[in-house]
Amino acid sequence: MAQQSLTITDNRTNQTYTLPVENGTIRAMDLRQIKTSPEDFGLMTYDPAFMNTASCRSSITFIDGDRGILRYRGYPIEVLAEHCTYLEVAYLLLFGDLPTEQELKNWVHEITHHTMLHESTRHFMQQFRYNAHPMAMLISTVAALSTVYPESKDIFNPDNRLLQIKRLIAKLPSITALAYRHSLGFPYVYPDNDLNYTENFMNMLWKMVEPKYVATPVLARALDILFILHADHEQNCSANTMRCVGSAHTDPYLTTAAAAGALAGPLHGGANEEVLKMLDEIGSKQNVPAYIKKIKEGHGKLMGFGHRVYKNYDPRAKIIKWTAEQVFEVTGRNPKLDIALELERIALEDDYFVKRKLYPNVDFYSGIIYQAMGFKPEMFTALFAIPRAAGWLAQWQEMLNDTEQKIARPRQVWTGREVRPFVPITKRSLDMART
Repeated sequence: MAQQSLTITDNRTNQTYTLPVENGTIRAMDLRQIKTSPEDFGLMTYDPAFMNTASCRSSITFIDGDRGILRYRGYPIEVLAEHCTYLEVAYLLLFGDLPTEQELKNWVHEITHHTMLHESTRHFMQQFRYNAHPMAMLISTVAALSTVYPESKDIFNPDNRLLQIKRLIAKLPSITALAYRHSLGFPYVYPDNDLNYTENFMNMLWKMVEPKYVATPVLARALDILFILHADHEQNCSANTMRCVGSAHTDPYLTTAAAAGALAGPLHGGANEEVLKMLDEIGSKQNVPAYIKKIKEGHGKLMGFGHRVYKNYDPRAKIIKWTAEQVFEVTGRNPKLDIALELERIALEDDYFVKRKLYPNVDFYSGIIYQAMGFKPEMFTALFAIPRAAGWLAQWQEMLNDTEQKIARPRQVWTGREVRPFVPITKRSLDMART
């Protein structure tokens, strides 16, 4: 018997089955042979929320949640955040290797020269209500780009696919900035090709009447680091959505809009806004012990702590914590940071949280930085979507090139009724209709 296999005995029939084990997994379809009779459909697995199901093979992002490890294409996130720019990391995610100096120069040039929005897209966005949420505007506009670039449906043409990838990475900052300006009633600021990716984004957000916008280098670099940290995160909810919708061979604009819709939820991209609400509720450093006591008694949740994957300190949180200190040297110290640091200190010393492996995650400090830089909380999720586009598109492209992938279509466990006799409406009573 091969060592890389699993032997299962079905106690219903006393039959034994040997299933091959590959990369620490068994094929769910191998379970279909386990039946009680020839008419039996076969055994399925039941796994709500994919707690222990691998839906794909991927070589993009590796996470070891128990050890607090995050790597893009084999590179530790700490190394990339220290030495690379966001566009360099986006190239890595999409193409598998870090670019050479010339490759990066070409890549930056191509992204920079796709940042302009078609005037029809600008007019489209200006029709939103004055108080429209930036994330809803972003999702709608990205979906609308499918009509601006109908050739994007040719997803199996590599050159065409790459063109749409460049457009999406380039235009998301422009769309987000226009959504922000729209909420303030300010005119649209056109991209400035002399600026780098994050500086140009800040220009489109905050330029007023000055002839040339000059970004504060510390803040531009901090935003670039935040973009690197948010670029991809394995098979999370939005990446799974990107792959699921993309498996129907939907064009990349509609597929990215679907992924952004998943990101918009408070349990995913909106979590850092919830952290700020919690810190506002606590109010001051002195109130932290009482708040933690309340959480331990079962009243409320400790936002920004714990993660579905990480059972150790989220490596991104460590980098953001350092970045926050650099930002506050420029902006002034956000009083929420002192509350957050005290909350982290007490929680990491308390057996209640340690036993439950509730460590700070990426959302715990990111909202504080964004707020210090001048972003309103409703902008936070859109700020998440900009860099995550590179990860989504890398996941989408990998899925399209995977010969094993088919249109996503999970099974269900039927819990409804069997066949019921139909009763004409004239003969139905209330009791009969509900039996």
